[in-house]
Amino acid sequence: MKILIADDEAEIRAEILECLAEEGHDCIEAGSGVEAVSLAFSEKPDLILLDVNMPGLSGIQACERIKAETSLSFTPVIMITALSDTSHIVSGLAAGADDYLTKPVSPDELIARVNSMLRIKTLHDQVLNQAKQLKLQAKKLSEWNRKLKTRVRSQVEELERIGTFERFLAPQLAEVIGKTGGEEMFKSHRQNVTVIFCDIRGFTKFSVESDPEEVMEVLREFHGAMERNIHKYQGTLASFAGDGLMVFFNDPFPQPEHPSIGVRMALSMQTEVRILIDLWSKRGNELGFGVGIATGFATMGLVGFQKRVEYTAIGNVTNLAARLCDRARNGEILVESRVRMNLDDSFNVSPAEMAELKGFPKSIQIYNVLDQTPPSPNPE
Repeated sequence: MKILIADDEAEIRAEILECLAEEGHDCIEAGSGVEAVSLAFSEKPDLILLDVNMPGLSGIQACERIKAETSLSFTPVIMITALSDTSHIVSGLAAGADDYLTKPVSPDELIARVNSMLRIKTLHDQVLNQAKQLKLQAKKLSEWNRKLKTRVRSQVEELERIGTFERFLAPQLAEVIGKTGGEEMFKSHRQNVTVIFCDIRGFTKFSVESDPEEVMEVLREFHGAMERNIHKYQGTLASFAGDGLMVFFNDPFPQPEHPSIGVRMALSMQTEVRILIDLWSKRGNELGFGVGIATGFATMGLVGFQKRVEYTAIGNVTNLAARLCDRARNGEILVESRVRMNLDDSFNVSPAEMAELKGFPKSIQIYNVLDQTPPSPNPE
């Protein structure tokens, strides 16, 4: 420990220094009150021994100045005074001194009082360090909480975005957009898309004649089959109402072969719905399934209310797909000529037929996609 010894008598300083040095303390000396204050400020000792009677600046005055300094206010000060001078002891304690010694100084008493004060100083320093550590930890904890709140808020916003996009996108696509903040993709724009309309044939009559529970069960089974295929082929669900669905391809993500992808999805849907139709027939419900598909440019964007929006396609291509769906009989997938031109030879398509569709002034050339021949296995 560093100890400052202040006394105007060199012999007394030497005696005290020798005694404390034997205890392993690092001692510095001052021969006056002014020098004691200066060394206290510059050296920041762990303990100060001050003689009361020093010329110029007394030990009591030096103690007052030292204790007034914030960095030294808890540094122990032991006053050294004459045995009979009790008034100086009281004045020294009033000035901020922590203990006193009387001359002649007893080595044993000196060591005992110094060690006692140093223990107090050590405990005080430990408390200060712990307080600093707690303050630092509290600051770090506050920063962690701030970061955690920011992170949680960001994750909640991300989940909300993903939840919004999952209403019309396959989960894997919704997650990508939600994490990358791709809301820009949903601003209004023009795009060449393939639009698919499909619904259950005979559903209106069935819903009127059947119990509500039976109607809802059929819809749950139907929507489950539709959802699996929409997600599988990464289509965008524009809307569904009862037994009808509208799905499109090539937006918001590019799909260069979107007409053939749309037709493949329709064929896959048809395969699953055939199984359901057999199941419904066994329950006494005669239902069917029809699909209409068209390709062309549409205006893409979000429509709806603040709490309820849909991403959809608007234009003649959607109207044409809807009319083809209306015309399709059970088991038919009707497509127009632009879709047909984008299908390769693996698709089995019926010959062209001219049809008049509501809302279209000219006859439309339509085709029925029957199936698709699976690719031949590669020869070994």
